[in-house]
Amino acid sequence: MIGREYFSVDSAEINPECGGGVKEITKENSKEMGANQEYQRLVLLFSVLEKKIIVTAKVLVTSRVTDLPHVIQSVTGAEKMCFSPTAGPVQGTIFPAPNFNPVMDAQMIGGALQGFDCDKDMLIDILTQRCNAQRQMIAEAYQSMYSRNLIGDLKEQLSGHFKDVMVGLMYPPPSYDAHELWHAMKGVGTDENCLIEILASRTNGEIFQMREAYCLQYSTNLQEDIYSDTSGHFRDALMNLVQGNREEGYTDPAMAAQDAMVLWEACQQKTGEHKTMLQMILCNKSSQQLWLVFQEFQNISGQDMVDAINDCYDGYFQELMVAIVLCVRDKASYFAYRLYSAIHDFGFHNKTIIRILIARSEIDLLTIRKRYKERYGKSLFHDIRNFASGHYEKALLAICAGDMEDY
Repeated sequence: MIGREYFSVDSAEINPECGGGVKEITKENSKEMGANQEYQRLVLLFSVLEKKIIVTAKVLVTSRVTDLPHVIQSVTGAEKMCFSPTAGPVQGTIFPAPNFNPVMDAQMIGGALQGFDCDKDMLIDILTQRCNAQRQMIAEAYQSMYSRNLIGDLKEQLSGHFKDVMVGLMYPPPSYDAHELWHAMKGVGTDENCLIEILASRTNGEIFQMREAYCLQYSTNLQEDIYSDTSGHFRDALMNLVQGNREEGYTDPAMAAQDAMVLWEACQQKTGEHKTMLQMILCNKSSQQLWLVFQEFQNISGQDMVDAINDCYDGYFQELMVAIVLCVRDKASYFAYRLYSAIHDFGFHNKTIIRILIARSEIDLLTIRKRYKERYGKSLFHDIRNFASGHYEKALLAICAGDMEDY
């Protein structure tokens, strides 16, 4: 099990001797403080790296051998995405801030949260312009300076959907997924669409991380909560996905033809057994293999896979199966569709819009924006401006990072 240090934004501590006292930042004194703050920043950075090494050692000792690929990804993934220029093309809208100084940022946020009317523009300028790993360093510096939890102070000082955005930005990605799943299932009723969106779109490593975060944050088991809150074949498929055991990188053209025949039969017979066969293939085969399967299915049936599922099944099971197919084909297009539906079909469904923008901001939100405009004619930036307002609108647009042509 991964230690709490990785998922909690307030557990790590920096040396209190480095911070001195909390001092107001002004234009006049900012230059003289620069050298000391740079020293504090380096101390904080080494503190974080030291804890990552300790966490990695604990994980390697306590994890099963079969879990190690996911463990390594879960411990190192945030840094790889945020800091490594060789990790592949970056398609997000939020990047690491240059000349980053977590101590100064923490002091600025502390000042912004003081008084009756907090400086919301300052919060937007800082929190939407730092990558998640940098925000965790800010939270640690804030905890050291004020002996208070930054998320707790944001919840106390802010309200409404603007609060949801600012607080959501402060969670590490696995913790944010866990937070969204918990709220989708707690209380009366279940937000099935949230369960579908998250579990159909996350990788094995991301699912492993969210399961660990869920257990640490809520002292309960994600699989057990899903089992108790859902039912039928929809539950069976979710339980399959939450295991995070999808095959990776494996293709077999001969097997693809056989699987396509199984899917065709499942769409014709529509029995419980055939539903199980359908979800077993869609939830367990690698994305590369499913590409081949969908092509073979088209050749055999003359019908698109999504159309076939929509014709043969209904309810949340059908929605989940379609979501898996869409994510395999083009995840960015799936999220563009989800955003468009949330904005236009459900009267600006705030939870969905906030969740997607935050969760995909460092992964593929730039690509999602492109798909949105290609498919629906107007930009995501344009549609947010038309439906949101105030500092909530400013925060969403800052994450969306629209270009001039989007105005």
